[in-house]
Amino acid sequence: MAEVQRTPGESLQDLIEQGNTLKVQIEQATLQAAEAVQADVMHGQPFLITGLTVFILACFVGYHVVWRVTPALHSPLMGITNAISSVIIVGAIMAVWPKEQAFSLFGFLAVILASVNIFGGFIITRRMLSMFKKKGS
Repeated sequence: MAEVQRTPGESLQDLIEQGNTLKVQIEQATLQAAEAVQADVMHGQPFLITGLTVFILACFVGYHVVWRVTPALHSPLMGITNAISSVIIVGAIMAVWPKEQAFSLFGFLAVILASVNIFGGFIITRRMLSMFKKKGS
């Protein structure tokens, strides 16, 4: 069987659709995580259990997001996926709020590491895009 050749416009349209689907999934996961944290606070469950649950779910979501991207689209998506680290920062800031010393320390560390990831990702993306510019411009 011969593969059907796709135009760049069709590939871009598929990429946009995947991005929109991913956006909806992230919004749903964020709302569910917020509801879980609020329910735990109201029912007195330890924050550690909720934090570990959110971490494990984030690992699964991250795995599926990264590995479902085709290799041809992986490099252009790196600049966009740096925004996912902003979700990490939101979670880390939430972890800084409790009075427990360990959570504040881990939250602060997560804010620092996620910030490095975001800025480093944008620096790498800028360098990668500069490789595609013409020599004279």
